[in-house]
Amino acid sequence: MKTISQLFIVLPVICLIAGEFILSGKAQMVDRNGSDREALLDFKKGLEDYEDRISSWKGSNCCQWWGIVCDKSSGAVVTVDLHNPYPSGYDASGRYGRWNLSGEIRPSLTKLKSLRYLDLSFNTFNGTIPDFLSSLENLQYLNLSNAGFSGAVPPNLGNVSRLQYLDLSSSFPDYLSVSNFEWVTGLVSLKYLEMTESNLSMVGLGWIEAFSKLSRLTELHLPSCGLSTFTSTLTFVNFTSLAVLDLHGNKFNSMLPSWLVNISSLVSIDISSSSLYGRIPLGFGELINLQSLKLENNYNLTASCSQLLSGSWESIEVLDFALNNLHGRLPASLGNMTFLTYLNLFHNNVKGRIPSSIGKLCNLQYINLSVNNLTGSLPEFLEGIESCPSKGPFPSLQDFDCSENKLTGNLPDWLGQLTSLVELNLQWNSLQGPIPASLGNLQHLSKLRLEANKLNGTLPESLGQLSNLSTLDVSINELTGIISEVHFSRLSKLQLLLLSANSFILNVSSDWIPPFQLQYLEIGSCHLGPLFPEWLRSQKELKYLHFPNASVSGSIPEWFWEMSGNLSVLNISFNQFEGQLPNPLNIAPSALVDLSSNHFYGPIPLPSEGIKLLDLSNNQFYGPIPDNIGKIMPKLVFLSLSNNQITSEVPDSIGEMKSLQVIDLSRNNLMGVIPPSIGNSSFLSVLDLQNNNFLGEIPASLGQLSLLQTLHLSNNRFSGEFPSSLQNLSCLETLDLGNNRFTGNIPPWIGQAFPHLRILSLRSNNFFGEIPLLLSNLSSLQVLDLAENKLNCTIPASFGDLKAMARQQTVNIYLFYGSYMTQYYQENLAVNMYGQPLVYTKTLSLMTSIDLSGNNLYGELPEEITKLIGLVVLNLSRNHISGRIPNSISELRQLLSLDLSDNSISGGIPPSMSSMTFLAYLDVSNNNLSGIIPNANQMTTFNASSFSGNPGLCGSPLSVKCSKDGSNGGGTGDSDGRGNAHSDNDDSFIDKWFYLSSGLGYAVGLLLPFLTFAIRTSWGDIYFGFVDRIAAKFQA
Repeated sequence: MKTISQLFIVLPVICLIAGEFILSGKAQMVDRNGSDREALLDFKKGLEDYEDRISSWKGSNCCQWWGIVCDKSSGAVVTVDLHNPYPSGYDASGRYGRWNLSGEIRPSLTKLKSLRYLDLSFNTFNGTIPDFLSSLENLQYLNLSNAGFSGAVPPNLGNVSRLQYLDLSSSFPDYLSVSNFEWVTGLVSLKYLEMTESNLSMVGLGWIEAFSKLSRLTELHLPSCGLSTFTSTLTFVNFTSLAVLDLHGNKFNSMLPSWLVNISSLVSIDISSSSLYGRIPLGFGELINLQSLKLENNYNLTASCSQLLSGSWESIEVLDFALNNLHGRLPASLGNMTFLTYLNLFHNNVKGRIPSSIGKLCNLQYINLSVNNLTGSLPEFLEGIESCPSKGPFPSLQDFDCSENKLTGNLPDWLGQLTSLVELNLQWNSLQGPIPASLGNLQHLSKLRLEANKLNGTLPESLGQLSNLSTLDVSINELTGIISEVHFSRLSKLQLLLLSANSFILNVSSDWIPPFQLQYLEIGSCHLGPLFPEWLRSQKELKYLHFPNASVSGSIPEWFWEMSGNLSVLNISFNQFEGQLPNPLNIAPSALVDLSSNHFYGPIPLPSEGIKLLDLSNNQFYGPIPDNIGKIMPKLVFLSLSNNQITSEVPDSIGEMKSLQVIDLSRNNLMGVIPPSIGNSSFLSVLDLQNNNFLGEIPASLGQLSLLQTLHLSNNRFSGEFPSSLQNLSCLETLDLGNNRFTGNIPPWIGQAFPHLRILSLRSNNFFGEIPLLLSNLSSLQVLDLAENKLNCTIPASFGDLKAMARQQTVNIYLFYGSYMTQYYQENLAVNMYGQPLVYTKTLSLMTSIDLSGNNLYGELPEEITKLIGLVVLNLSRNHISGRIPNSISELRQLLSLDLSDNSISGGIPPSMSSMTFLAYLDVSNNNLSGIIPNANQMTTFNASSFSGNPGLCGSPLSVKCSKDGSNGGGTGDSDGRGNAHSDNDDSFIDKWFYLSSGLGYAVGLLLPFLTFAIRTSWGDIYFGFVDRIAAKFQA
């Protein structure tokens, strides 16, 4: 009973004491919560909150405020997370997204003694990172990325020894910077560091050593930081925990460090786009934890594929070696990387066949082998597909790209079994055969690119079942047949359709409405006509329309010009369209418009808004060029109005088109002078005004066109001396001033002012005097045409130094200038060959020619000219050249046309000319040549007109027979082989003595041996015995 009474006394005391403890704890929690609340409220005063993100920061319990987390036991604030959850780049006011915070970070933040997590990322605070953050001694997570801070990172951050996560990434225009990383060594707990796009260009070589002291570091992200040094050798590697290393986008300009392969903990490495060079260490393949290796876009990293890819690669999932210099063949061991999901070898030098062992890569999702030198066919059969869960090839493959290689053979059947495939790209190879109908089974296929191969047959109708297809490109093949509505029956998502450069015939009903809405249509060189396709009327989203040479005729319907305002590209060239065009043209701003090579007529139409390209060439437009052309199209880049019937002068406003790269007004009836304002088009690379009626002198303002590459002013009425202002055009490759009225001397500075000149044509002018010796300095010169002038000198022996003519031109380079998008100006020139002018375009780069005909040149043909072994045309006719044809003329083995007619050349025709097997045209008529015409090989192919007018020549094909001494039947030959003229009496006297002496010689030749052997029979026995033995040997 006493015990029970004592218990009733003790229990209240215990409850009283416990209550005091509980009340004391709550008081402490309230006190801590209250001090943290006051600190946060003071911190809030420095913030600018445009969207009231922290409007909830009121009331007594700060643990319920937005972005604040408290410890459940102590009630202390442990987390302040004010990151912007909706960053979308800077807006017009310079703020980061719609939940942006800015203003000042106040020191009251340091009163949060228990703070472990602070995230202020993606805001726009100003100034530098506050030094006082280093006093947050319990901080474990700090994210200040893209928070608007700039300037130097305070080194005292290294005092926060409990910090495990630090993100100081920055971006333009607010860059954080670090000059050295010594302070990092104090962050002994650090596991994650990221400083993306911060400025680390001044850290020097010590940064690797500093980080290697952080034994707990797991992830290091320093991409695009301006790092320029990389220690290639490291004596001590302490990265025992490092799993992720991201250094991409720097400019190391060093070898890839070999010590990286000693960090066995590595799981992911990205050092792409970092100016690395040298060999890729083979040890990467032996890192058992490595799952991702990205070294793309270093260009000068090298490795042998057969060695590098033969490693173990036990865990590898991602390999990216794109844009490097890998070489050699793909090894069969590639198929052992069974975890591989991503393989990128784009733009290397990989050669040989694709091994069939790639069939073992059951997890592969992406493979890019494009832009290499792969040969052979795609594997006909794949190894190991039976080990894949689906028992089919590449069950996970979504993207397969082997474009721009040298693959041949047929498309294999297994392509139609890639059930997960989204993109298939095999363009720019030499693949043959038909397109497999099984491709129509690939229901996930979005992009099919088979452009530029040698595929034949028809387009499978099954492709019309690919309901997810957005891109279909089979252009530039050898495909044929009819394309009907069935080919497009389910292609409701099709946006890009490219069928050009095949022999398709599009056969759809006139009222067909396609299931798709195209944005891009390219169907050139197919049969689309005869009338304008009515189904285009339904294509409201069309932006690119390209059907040149599509056999379409008639006029363009009005409804087309109502919808054409969306078109950024309109190319309907090389058809038979006719009629007048609407003026103005309804076309999208900055569009490309090519209506060339049709039968349009009427005044020149201009667009309603400024465009970038206008080609109306080869039509029947007439009238003047509109005076306001430069005001309406001030941003025009390419203008071609050539080969029309345009009259009047070129308007001054053309000088307002300051972006022009090509002006082609050739082959019209333009007159007047070149407007000086044309010199304002400082980007001009092509100016072609040939075949018009321009007159006057060349304006000095042309000398301002420092980027000009080709200048055609031929076949006009220009006059004056050679324009001295042209010597400023150092980029010039073609200078064509032929068929004008220029006069004076050819200036010697031509040989120095135009180091890239390929073509120089000054023919049919009134130039006189000497040919400048400095022309031989033009090392790129391939065509020199000075014909039909009044030049009076010898042929310079220095012509033998023309380097481009001294070598055979074997590589055909298309001379395209002023290329803009798909359009370009194609160089052209008329070269006198085979006795007539021939226009060269696509093969002009193979032409080498010298034409000095129709002048007053004298002296001998210099032997040095035979050093020009690449010469194709040589025309020296109608001059006063004397002396002999050099025996070394046969060195010109590439010569197709040789004209030496109407000169005073003497001597014989060198027999060695018979070896000039390419020679198709020869004219040596009307000279003083003599002797026998060589009658072998190529020399037998020329007719008599090639040799006429040379009294001393004899032999085929001339009717004049040659005597035994090599002269013609009309006389004896002198020591030079030339015949001497004699009177008929002299000829008769010589003929009598010739026959008499011949008869006496014949008689003596028979009688003398007979008399000798009759007197001395033994001599006869010896002689005839010798003859018998010789005959016996021949019979044996």
